[in-house]
Amino acid sequence: MKPGHKSNGRGKELTAEEQAQSEISRIKLPWKDQSFGIVDQRLGGSRMRVRCLDGKTRICRIPGRLKRTLWVKEGNLVVIQPWELGGDEKGDVVYKYTNAQVNYLKGKSYLKALEGTEEF
Repeated sequence: MKPGHKSNGRGKELTAEEQAQSEISRIKLPWKDQSFGIVDQRLGGSRMRVRCLDGKTRICRIPGRLKRTLWVKEGNLVVIQPWELGGDEKGDVVYKYTNAQVNYLKGKSYLKALEGTEEF
């Protein structure tokens, strides 16, 4: 097996469909104080403008522990943790969803507020 390839435990490589299915098996959902958001604009320095599903636009940053592992582009669906002070204007990006996860969430109607947008 090649390095970096996923295996199913029987020595065979997973197909793209099996990898997508394993990706969808557990999806992180926002907690009570968190919210879904769409990245509108990258501002530089690990900061971005995010349009949240609660109707607010926040300046969000990627925390230091996620800075090298979480690569976010414009139009990505993310989970936002608003700050305790200034939470209506600022927050942290906690998680980024893949395209397969976004399609799954739309199918399960978690993203009804996003039905009118063309980004997905």
